[in-house]
Amino acid sequence: MIAVVCACAIAGLAMTQSGAAPRTVEKGEQSAIDEPKQVLVRTDPEWADLWRQHAGTRARPQIDFTKESVVAVFMGSRPNAGFSTAIVSATEGGGALIVRYTETRPPRGAISAQVLTFPFHIVAIPKVTAANVRFDKTQ
Repeated sequence: MIAVVCACAIAGLAMTQSGAAPRTVEKGEQSAIDEPKQVLVRTDPEWADLWRQHAGTRARPQIDFTKESVVAVFMGSRPNAGFSTAIVSATEGGGALIVRYTETRPPRGAISAQVLTFPFHIVAIPKVTAANVRFDKTQ
């Protein structure tokens, strides 16, 4: 158990109420989704649709929706490198799923590549049964 807690702390991910840490499916700076978006995916058809929006025809990772759900955060278009987002926890309880995520921006005056980026983080979490979902941006 200590190794699991340490691995979660190192990865910067908090455990869900079921005791399992969110598993990163994909994280990066280049998504085809160019508007800010936060989403919970509960079914394979929803996953196929989101993946198509995000990655076009690239092969999508397999998710067992009998055991897992997918949570994704997309920052949308950013003017340069240095932006990122990370899902730090997904906690289900009291009929709601609360997803906490961070957004990082380059410091004022930082030198960064002048290229459009589209930061995102997609994770798999234990199957969600909650009816309500709330995304909270944290510092």
